[in-house]
Amino acid sequence: MADTSGAAARTQSAPMPRFTFDRGPAAICAVIFIAVALIIAQAVSLHQMVVYLIGGVLGLALYHASFGFTGGWRRMAVERRGRAMRAQLLMIAVAAIAFIPLLAFGAPLGNPIVGALAPVGVSVLVGALMFGFGMQLGGGCGSGTLFTAGGGSARMLVTLAFFVFGALIGTAHLPMWLTLPAIPAVGLGAVFGPAGGVAVTLVALALVALITVVIERRAHGALETVSAPSRSGWPRFFHGPWPLVGTGLLLAGMNVITLLVTGHPWSITFGFGVWGAKIAQVFGVGVENWAFWNWPGPARALHNSVLADDTSVMNFGILIGAALAAALGGKFAPRVRVPLASLVAAAIGGVLMGYGARLAFGCNIGALFSGIASGSLHGWLWFAAAFTGSLLGIAVRPVFGLDGFKKK
Repeated sequence: MADTSGAAARTQSAPMPRFTFDRGPAAICAVIFIAVALIIAQAVSLHQMVVYLIGGVLGLALYHASFGFTGGWRRMAVERRGRAMRAQLLMIAVAAIAFIPLLAFGAPLGNPIVGALAPVGVSVLVGALMFGFGMQLGGGCGSGTLFTAGGGSARMLVTLAFFVFGALIGTAHLPMWLTLPAIPAVGLGAVFGPAGGVAVTLVALALVALITVVIERRAHGALETVSAPSRSGWPRFFHGPWPLVGTGLLLAGMNVITLLVTGHPWSITFGFGVWGAKIAQVFGVGVENWAFWNWPGPARALHNSVLADDTSVMNFGILIGAALAAALGGKFAPRVRVPLASLVAAAIGGVLMGYGARLAFGCNIGALFSGIASGSLHGWLWFAAAFTGSLLGIAVRPVFGLDGFKKK
């Protein structure tokens, strides 16, 4: 047998990859990120600048960990690997431990806070199905679309544009959907008390995680192991990849901070509707006459600058934060030729996600993450319907030249 001890020693002592980054794009992104923060502070308030900076941290974390629901759900469905889904469930669980008791206080720091609670009905069921289907065609969920578009993906910019369009159309039709059967919002914290609400939520999340473990073990015999990262320390911080579990815990903490700072949990797609309405007004569309935009919250957002809307400002932070992360990691704007069929899928997926999110009172962040963490029953209906829609979307992906279910 050949002597491999020398090779093993050389492998173990091989230096870690050095930290490199795209200096030009990184400098430009850093200047833009800081400039936007200063503009928001000057035009609105320091408080709003803090909201923007929270978004920046989220963009950095999402990009470096590639923390999206679309790919994780597809891996579970196609490869029977649940590591990403379990990281998502842990993230929701940690947030719920903080959210449900905080919401019971109502105003823990003196300012009122509200959870992401919504009615449970046909609107959520249909909207979440559409969203789950669309995110597999579009290639990203609400948060995933933002951080990949921010990272320079041309295809995801198409998804984002049509996401905004779909969200706008959803605001036109939501009042009609709300006339369909539904029950009022149900908060588990209100039904079972704060401790009971947390316990029920944690048990339910643990059961879902256990199901992924059973499926993965049956398919592969053991859970997936994670190889040691090629980088450590500051090079890994700036270049990635960040660990899924650690990033999930960070995102949970940032959502708690968002709740305390803004008075509501992290959400994304309401901002897309605001962007779509503002653009429509430029072209003479009288969205201000639509019923949705005469409701108090939407009317205020439509009347004021987009920089005064918390969700919009956080979205800007995620976009620019992800761009900065990509540039620091030397991965900004990869030049990839996108086939026409893939662009068509991105457009269809974007419209379905935008429209579906409006009907379902949010996306994977506003309805699933923040909804379940708030103890809202509608978040669980959203989860079940969106995952079902995701399975359908995976089955249709090959029509557009994308990977779908693999035949064993």
